[in-house]
Amino acid sequence: GGSLRASTRPKSLSVTAMSEPPAKKAKKDKKDKKEKDDKTVTEEITYEQRLMAVGPISTPMASEKLTKKLHKLVKKASGAKGIRRGVKEVIKALRKNEKGLCLIAGDISPIDVISHVPIFCEEKEVPYIYVPSKQDLGAAACTKRPTSVVLVQCKKGFEEKELFDKAVEEIKKAMPSFK
Repeated sequence: GGSLRASTRPKSLSVTAMSEPPAKKAKKDKKDKKEKDDKTVTEEITYEQRLMAVGPISTPMASEKLTKKLHKLVKKASGAKGIRRGVKEVIKALRKNEKGLCLIAGDISPIDVISHVPIFCEEKEVPYIYVPSKQDLGAAACTKRPTSVVLVQCKKGFEEKELFDKAVEEIKKAMPSFK
């Protein structure tokens, strides 16, 4: 004779349970969650607290004063469309030999995501500096998402050229030189 095989389907799953789609959550829950998040943002995180979350390769790190200047510059450049944000976009711009000022968030995890950016900047002779927070960098770039890397370009007609030049000078002082 032949042996009887047990069914491969687990007994806990029935045919009727599998055919029904899972119940969708109400959109109201999402809105309530967003309102709660907005309330927690009101308590400001200090520069020193942000430095605690920074990765080990984050040098040169911008001072608190320079960080504020750089965020202001990013905000102005974002309005003038002279900005590249995100690793993919920044690397593409650097490959095309676009010049500018590269700001890298220091609190990126895993660090491998941005570890190649400083080296690439050095090869292309683009000044770069780390800022403590990806949230603040994203906010300065006028996006809701945190941003890991921003390339600020000084295009023709950019009225904040003086601020850009000052920032580049300060960053070149802080940058390590290997020549």
